[in-house]
Amino acid sequence: MMAFDKSFIEDQFPVSKVSKESYKERKAVQSQTLTGLGKWWGRKPLILVRAALLGLLLPASTDPKKDRDIFLKLLTMDAEGLWLRKNKPIPLKEIYKNLSPAEKEKYFQDEGRGKLSYKKGTTRAEKEALQRLVFQRFSYDQKLAYCARPEEVDNLPESAWQEINAHLGTNASSLPELVQELGKRRFGKIPVIGDCFCGGGSVPFEAARLGCAVYASDLNPVAMLLTWAALYINGLSNEEIAKLRDFQEKIFALADKQITAWGIEHNELGQRANSYLYCHETVCPECGWRVPLAPSWIIGKGSGTVALLRENADRGFDIDIKSNVTEHEMRQAENMVTIKEGSLYCPHCQKSTPIPALRKDRKKQDGTVEYGLRRWEAHEFLPRPDDVFQERLYCIRYEKNFMDENGNIQTERYYTAPTPEDLAREERVKQLLTEKFQEWQEKGYVPSSIIEEGDKTSEPIRTRGWTYWHHLFNPRQLLVQGLLMELIDKHAGTKEEKVVGLLGVNKCCDWNSKLCRWGVGEARESIAQTFYNQALNTVYNYGSKALNLLSGSWFIDFQSFNINVARNTITSDARNNERTCDIWLTDPPYADAINYHELSEFFLAWDKKMLLKIFPDWYADSKRALAVKGSGQSFNQSMVEIYKNLAKHMPDNGLQIVMFTHQNVSVWADLTMILWAAGLRVTAAWNIATETDASGLKQGNYVKGTVLLVLRKQTSEETAYLDELYPEIELEVKRQIDSMRDLDDREEPNFSDADYLLAAYAASLKVLTSYKQIEDIDVHYELSKARNHGEQSPVEKIIHEAVKIAYDYLTPGGFDSYIWKMLIPEERFYIKGLELEKNGVCQIGAYQELARGFGVKEYKALLASVRANQARLRTALEFGMRGLGGTDRFSNSLLRNVLAALHQAIKEEDTLKGRNWLKNELPNYWQQRNMIIEILNYISTLEHIDTMSHWQEEAGYARLLAELVKNDGV
Repeated sequence: MMAFDKSFIEDQFPVSKVSKESYKERKAVQSQTLTGLGKWWGRKPLILVRAALLGLLLPASTDPKKDRDIFLKLLTMDAEGLWLRKNKPIPLKEIYKNLSPAEKEKYFQDEGRGKLSYKKGTTRAEKEALQRLVFQRFSYDQKLAYCARPEEVDNLPESAWQEINAHLGTNASSLPELVQELGKRRFGKIPVIGDCFCGGGSVPFEAARLGCAVYASDLNPVAMLLTWAALYINGLSNEEIAKLRDFQEKIFALADKQITAWGIEHNELGQRANSYLYCHETVCPECGWRVPLAPSWIIGKGSGTVALLRENADRGFDIDIKSNVTEHEMRQAENMVTIKEGSLYCPHCQKSTPIPALRKDRKKQDGTVEYGLRRWEAHEFLPRPDDVFQERLYCIRYEKNFMDENGNIQTERYYTAPTPEDLAREERVKQLLTEKFQEWQEKGYVPSSIIEEGDKTSEPIRTRGWTYWHHLFNPRQLLVQGLLMELIDKHAGTKEEKVVGLLGVNKCCDWNSKLCRWGVGEARESIAQTFYNQALNTVYNYGSKALNLLSGSWFIDFQSFNINVARNTITSDARNNERTCDIWLTDPPYADAINYHELSEFFLAWDKKMLLKIFPDWYADSKRALAVKGSGQSFNQSMVEIYKNLAKHMPDNGLQIVMFTHQNVSVWADLTMILWAAGLRVTAAWNIATETDASGLKQGNYVKGTVLLVLRKQTSEETAYLDELYPEIELEVKRQIDSMRDLDDREEPNFSDADYLLAAYAASLKVLTSYKQIEDIDVHYELSKARNHGEQSPVEKIIHEAVKIAYDYLTPGGFDSYIWKMLIPEERFYIKGLELEKNGVCQIGAYQELARGFGVKEYKALLASVRANQARLRTALEFGMRGLGGTDRFSNSLLRNVLAALHQAIKEEDTLKGRNWLKNELPNYWQQRNMIIEILNYISTLEHIDTMSHWQEEAGYARLLAELVKNDGV
């Protein structure tokens, strides 16, 4: 029976598989479907959006296991779907490794020196069968390495549709057909999906591809430009996209012709530059010498290229460029840094000056800092001679063609210090820009707007004195990108051509500004994009691209998708939305996670005038004043207004998903009260993890998880008392956990402890928000109340109670539930951590969640690794005897003494030594004997787990020691 009053996602959701697929999509980086359109921060993975929308539209039946099978089949996450997505052959060695001895003997022969080959006579069909056999033996993670992404599969086979239709009672042969049929059953029409925080366009784009009508709005016009392109240009036919490609090539060819005529990129030999390296230069206040600035003078380790500073007669430094250097010269370049630990280091006088002192920053009496750099003016694009920081071209990478021994034309790159002729070309660039600058600013070909100070935008003003957006680009960059803008304005005819041109320029700006670092990575000799993180980071030396190297940014690789649905896009404040949607799927800018309104002004400075020509109904302002940001009363009130408006503009059987980054219980509590005050009730919550290693300037663990909070309209008129809720919450927490356990895949568990705890959060919120009012909670008062540090709201207390219930209920498999309740929180954390490892969970976020749930603050000392996706606990041998009897609770716990006893037994190769340790060190040994045996028995279960070989020795000794303690005194 299909229950259209309840969605699949309100009953269950395969969080582990969706997390893994989201992570795979994230790792595709620039190859992600929408990333190629241009930079936006925090785009949600398309597979996450697809899974969420299907989860909302699919009904929950009386057969939840079959529901799950069908859901996975639709997303190609079942066994057949993964095989359908397989797009890479499994290597021969991997095939061999995963076969039985008999299978190896049948199909393989050893040719000596470890070289394997198929036996003579092995057919193509047999080889394909072996591929499939081994593929099916792989874990889900292993299979993904050989698979395309779900979005890259055109359609499911007919056999799959027969099974899907039989279960759902539908008659579909594609996802759009199925979605439209399900939508008509639920809403009486093709479902309309709305997103009023559409950002980079993931939600409306994927909804449209699934066959839904879409409404997309955002306060930010740059976001809307990207979303419009995702929906309308990616929805064109292959023939129409080919015409846009022709337009891109036409503009690029015209730019190339003009730049060649100007003579600013070719040298006297006809060789063309592809990269220019610039650095800032300043005067050392100690000795008066002019010092070029860079944190490293290594240009490329791969090519062995360095810049070497050499003193000259003008109280400055010449910069020699040398390739194929010796190891000594490479070390010399490594040591010849002129920026060291935030200070100028002068190679001449060998003295350091802090950069703030160089800038003449000073602290005022009120404690604020007055920054000393002169602020550049609107008409300037070069520093004045007396400015603290000058700009200097110090290296050019040229390309030259030559004929190889086979008569083929090859291209070789080489680096050189700028010659007098190169410097003359640089002056030519400045002259050309001077001639065009005023006209180009008036026409909007180069930026003319001021940088408004903010959390992120103050950095260029404070550290360089750059006050207008065009100051973030040098003359060469302004000339090339301004030329492209001029050519688009003159030659673009259709709206699509203008949008494609504008997106191309935006991408060029991202990859060609004075904020683009040179030489990112150990051996890379390339230029990083401006927004490699969510900030405007000024640098001391940077790379600039010549036109040919910009082609990778200019040419946008659009794809043709079958989008034949109603699409509506508009720049709008979510508070003013007047469109009714059946489903709202939103990712609000919660608590200033990203300063979209500030960062997007980098692009908007280039887009403003042309954007209004293309979309006269839009505006070209970032609307900073209206952006939902910050925290506290004003933020909460804005969010209540927005979500009250969305609840008003959806049918009574409508649904919402709010996506947000899960941080802590107080974040949950505030968001819950916001949504509750807006007239919405929570029906489910799921956490999708997409954990990656940190990148960029900062190091550490950055756990990335997206919570999907499923919501419906509040229809209850009931009032409850707070003390009446706790028994109801306890029943709901246990019911939710039991249902998830019943559905879980025993072979490859879909839920981890973090998911069960999240279910406890959701269970408490489901109970709480199912009532119109809680007598003891004034939600509007709580949202406006200023709290002291550590003070909890009533909703936070409810969530903490739910988590406590869950932890008491979530006894590790095989562990005695009575003894479990006798353990202290640190011991529970450790044993649950071992269970995480048993289940293959190695995300640091899972341990953070455990620690938070158990109330364990000092947990990192218990971990052997805190690296993302490699987190695990210390073993008994890794602990050794360190820290025993310390000031923290774990070091004095029974479990810690059991681990010490194991260490003694292994060290002395004698289990008696371990037992004697316990008897000597534990005054309550006899009373605690059953607990000791239970702990040792649990550790012994780790002995034969493939992924826990580091526990093998301890587990074996634990089994023997448990037997010894059990028989002690018998």
